[in-house]
Amino acid sequence: MPPMTAPAQLTAAVGRRRAYWHTGVCLAVLLGALWLARRHWTTVRTGAGRLVVADQGWLLLGAVAATGTWVASALAQQGAVERRLPGRRLVAAQFAACAANHLLPAGLGAGAVNLRFLMRCGLPATRSASALAVKATAGAVVRLALIAVLAPAWPGLLRLPHLSLSALVSALGLAVLLMAVLAGPLRPRCRRAGAAVLADVRSVHACPTRAAALWGGSLAFAALHALVLIAVTHAVALPLPPLRVALLYLAASSAAALLPTPGGLGSLDAALALALTASGSPGATAASAVLGYRLLTVWLPLVPGLLVLAALVRRKSL
Repeated sequence: MPPMTAPAQLTAAVGRRRAYWHTGVCLAVLLGALWLARRHWTTVRTGAGRLVVADQGWLLLGAVAATGTWVASALAQQGAVERRLPGRRLVAAQFAACAANHLLPAGLGAGAVNLRFLMRCGLPATRSASALAVKATAGAVVRLALIAVLAPAWPGLLRLPHLSLSALVSALGLAVLLMAVLAGPLRPRCRRAGAAVLADVRSVHACPTRAAALWGGSLAFAALHALVLIAVTHAVALPLPPLRVALLYLAASSAAALLPTPGGLGSLDAALALALTASGSPGATAASAVLGYRLLTVWLPLVPGLLVLAALVRRKSL
C-alpha cells in the first residue's frame, strides 16, 4: 500500500478529531439525559402510565403520519437529483436511513445510507454528496420559514437567552478562530463542494417538477413530524392548540439539531419536554407526549428499519 500524502494525512487527522468531538458531545448529552431521567423518574414513570391509557385513535393517526415522513423524505431526495430514482427502493432507503440515523451521531447514519444508495443508482460521489447537501439545506430553510410564519401568532413564546455584548463578541471570535483553524487546510475542497452545491441548486430550480418535489417533500416532512407530536398530545389530552404544538416542535427540533446525538436522542427529548412544560403543560403530560412521539418515530420503526437496511445491503442496493 503506498504511503499517504501530507494532504491526505491532514484530512484523515481532521476527520478523526471531528469524530472524537462528535462522540464526546454525544456521550455527554446522553449522560445528561440519563441524569435528568433519573432525577425526574417519577414524572417519567407517570408519563409512561398516561401513555398506556391514551386515545388509541390519535396514536394511530400519529403512526400513519410517521410512516408518511419516509415518503416525504424520498420525494425531497428525488427532487434533489436529476436522474430518476427507483421509487420503492428510494422509500426503503429512507426507512433504513431513519434507523441508521439513530445509531450514529449528527445524522451520519442517514447520510451514509443515502450517499451509498445514490452512488449505487449511478451518481458520482461528488454529485451524491451535493444532492444530500441540497436536500439538507432545503429542510433547514423550510423549518426556519415555518417558524417565522407561526411565531407571530404567539409572541414571546420562543425566547432567546439574554447574552451580554461581550459574550456575543467572544463567542463569535471563538467560532471564527475555530473555522479558520479547521477549514483553512480544507478551503480548496470546501470551495469546490460549495460550487457544486450551488450548481445543483440552480439545476433544481431550472426544472419546476424537481423544485416542487424538493420543497414539497421538505415541507411535508416537517409538517408530518409536527403532526405526529400533535396527534400524541391529543391522545394524552394535553391542552395546547395544534399550531402551537407545531411551533414548539419546530423550535425544539431546530435547537436539538445543534447537538450531534444519534437521531437527537436526549437533546430532542429534553428540548421538547422543556418547550412543552414552559408552554404551561404539566410535567407528566409533557413526558407522555415526548415518550409517545419517540415511540412512533424511533422505537417502533427501529428494528424493522434495521432489517430493511440489511436487506438493501444484501441485495447490493447499498
